[in-house]
Order: sequence, then C-alpha cells, then structure tokens
Amino acid sequence: MAFAMQEVEVLQSKGSRVWCVPFARNLSGVEIRGNAGTWWNTAKKTSYDVSHDPEVGSVMVFSATRSMPMGHVAVVSEVLDNHKILVDHANWHRNKVSLGMAVIDVSAKQDWSRVRVESAPGAFGSVYPISGFILPNS
Repeated sequence: MAFAMQEVEVLQSKGSRVWCVPFARNLSGVEIRGNAGTWWNTAKKTSYDVSHDPEVGSVMVFSATRSMPMGHVAVVSEVLDNHKILVDHANWHRNKVSLGMAVIDVSAKQDWSRVRVESAPGAFGSVYPISGFILPNS
C-alpha cells in the first residue's frame, strides 16, 4: 500500500492523472499491462490464476461497458461476507484513490458477475458487469 500511495503522490505532484491500472498493479503485484478491459483475457493466457470468488489481494476486473469503455480494476482489501467486499482503487472518482469502498454482488446466480459499488456512504450506484478476480502470484 505504501508504494502504491507513494506513486499516486508523485503523479499528483506533477499534475498527472491517477489511473486504476497502475494503482492496481502497484498494490496487488499483478504485472499486467494494457487497459483494464484487457486484463481478464491477458490473465487467463498467462501464469495468473483467475477466480469468480473474491480473495483479499485479488484484482476485481470490471468488464468494459459503454459508460466505461476501457473497463476498470480494483484490489480486494477485505471480504466481509459471501456478497460484500471492500476494494481499494483509483480513478473511480476522477483522479482520486478510494480506499475501503464497499462492493456488493447483485448477480442473479450470486456468482460475482454483476456488482454495485458504494460511491457515497449508504448509496450503491449502477450495476456493473464483472469478468472475475485475478489472483496475485504467491
């Protein structure tokens, strides 16, 4: 976390944008390059294990959508129960880091394929499709 936050501070001090991909890569150690929307397929083709169950330290991959064409990635910081986790991520709120943000599974099959993110305390926003979770190499 210290390294990831230090990199954010360096970027912000230069007036540069903070993006979800480098933040997730620095925080999780998952060394995948490219837009967030490409991470799932890249992970499946490389040495990373993937899952549809969240684990602390795993990278949750949001699928690309019309409103989020490059996808999004966030790192699971805590599993609260089978249907609620906390994540750390960057640029959910423009150019900011959000720590401990709640995410709930709202998928019909309870398989973490669709989620809602708590963008403000007690307020869960739109439904987003999720590709799954990339597990960091041990």
